[in-house]
Amino acid sequence: MCGIVGYIGHRDAYPVVLKGLQRLEYRGYDSAGIALYDGEELKLCKTKGKVADLKEKLESSISTKGNVGLGHTRWATHGVPNDVNSHPHYSNSGNLVIIHNGIIENYDALKKELKTRGFTFESDTDTEVLVNLIEDVSNKEGVKLGKAVQIALNQTVGAYAIAVFDKRKPNEIVVARLGSPLAIGVGEDEFFIASDASPFIEYTSNAIYLEDGEMAVVRRDKGIKVRKIKDDSLVDPYVQELQLNLEQIEKGGYEHFMLKEIYEQPSAISDTFRGRMLADKGIIRMAGVDDNIERISNAKRILIVACGTSWHAGLVAEYIFEDLARIPVEVEYASEFRYRNPIISENDVVIAISQSGETADTMAAIKLAKEKGAFVFGVCNVVGSSISRETHAGAYTHAGPEIGVASTKAFTTQITVLTLMALKLAKHKGTISHPDFMLLLQEMERIPGKVKLALGSNENIKFIADIYKDARNCLYLGRGFNFPVALEGALKLKEISYIHAEGYPAAEMKHGPIALIDEQMPVVVIATKKGHYEKVVSNIQEIKSRSGKIIAIVTEGDTEVRDLADHVIEVPETMELLTPLLTTIPLQLLSYHIAVMLGKNVDQPRNLAKSVTVE
Repeated sequence: MCGIVGYIGHRDAYPVVLKGLQRLEYRGYDSAGIALYDGEELKLCKTKGKVADLKEKLESSISTKGNVGLGHTRWATHGVPNDVNSHPHYSNSGNLVIIHNGIIENYDALKKELKTRGFTFESDTDTEVLVNLIEDVSNKEGVKLGKAVQIALNQTVGAYAIAVFDKRKPNEIVVARLGSPLAIGVGEDEFFIASDASPFIEYTSNAIYLEDGEMAVVRRDKGIKVRKIKDDSLVDPYVQELQLNLEQIEKGGYEHFMLKEIYEQPSAISDTFRGRMLADKGIIRMAGVDDNIERISNAKRILIVACGTSWHAGLVAEYIFEDLARIPVEVEYASEFRYRNPIISENDVVIAISQSGETADTMAAIKLAKEKGAFVFGVCNVVGSSISRETHAGAYTHAGPEIGVASTKAFTTQITVLTLMALKLAKHKGTISHPDFMLLLQEMERIPGKVKLALGSNENIKFIADIYKDARNCLYLGRGFNFPVALEGALKLKEISYIHAEGYPAAEMKHGPIALIDEQMPVVVIATKKGHYEKVVSNIQEIKSRSGKIIAIVTEGDTEVRDLADHVIEVPETMELLTPLLTTIPLQLLSYHIAVMLGKNVDQPRNLAKSVTVE
């Protein structure tokens, strides 16, 4: 959730940390703060609001000199968003300062114990409890900062990524992680600390990603020493080269990251199947599937676990896997799966989907599935992420960095990977004919171009958005492969415009939701000329007879629905199981334009964070 940034080295820390916070603002943005050490004093500035508010307050109140700095963007959990609850937090002595992403679940018991020892607290946060626990351990045990952090963390329950600085030890920062991501950028006599690599990509291309349950002492003069938190054993850190560049994390002339990422989908889909699919030769190469083809193809069933948009991609995959590979599929919310005592066997394959690869509930579901003996396959976008390391095998999407909180290209690239996987299994099992297999591969190859054509409806969509921007409610309907797209379209509208929206299978309208239909209710219907087209037309007539306003997503050249709908948005024709890759595009643009017209913060919608790394 929250974003953390740190620097120790020869540069002025302030510009490095501030720019890093700006790049991580999508992770948490209800408050922000920076601590700087100038060689003598530890200075702190924090405020409710955006990083821009912090910059204005900081530059008018304290000196920005210093070669050590810690910064934080907060997504509130314990304590309301205000100046006091913002990070960083001092210890009682003022010697220690901490930034923290995560939740310390037993903070209340620890707080009561610390109060008996004379500690006082200004904030409502669990983080202030943790920094004082570290100080208490240091005072009692007389140990160095690294050891004090280790001892303290072994007394906590919860999840965290932390960075701690002690002004009495000005050449080191101590970091640790459990359940929340943490990267260390390795430069020439300087080190960078962040929730992901985006804050330091312009300074170094080398990074260490801490594993769960690891901590590191980062010393300006001696380098990095990594240890296990539980048993203090030394770990040989792996320094990897980042597959990221500065251009990918800038807006590139677009007004918002979300719009940029919508328009990146043709190239993102191409990048996702490039090197994996040779359509003219009928070849799909996926190392994670190839190496485990018998295990996956002989699965009794496939369980897909995910959250949010990734869950919707999993629902599309359910239709595709069952249609092509004839393997039973169940799709579960990871947050429910982990708590409901699910029935899992060694014959099951679990596919875990997550854009960030750090989603806490999905990680917990993976661990549960592994304990039960299932084979776990990960689909994520971020190289080196926790899910990619925790699963038995997997496949990366190649969407590139997704900064906008509302996922767009993550959805279409996840569907792309899962479709390739289903096709490969179907070919191996013999559940698809060779001619049909070849036709699907060739059509997959044409999809990026067809997505580009779908983006050509932007001005028409903008016109429609202006008409319906003041609607208070909206329904989204789809059937078959496009029912999950209806759910995803409704989610996008809710996420960034704050308009209430619901997605339904079109046939379910008469089982309740039709009671909501009147002249004030816009209904978005996915009505491509494939699959259950006639049934969807019938559903549209039911809505029209009750004065509902219909926005229809139709196949290019459609006339029947055009005569019924108030507005139509065309997408190119494609094979039925590939239609979600096209029909989702206008829904993304519709939600985007409505939100912009309403003056909403499209890239940072209220109460949401990009990566949900806490429960």
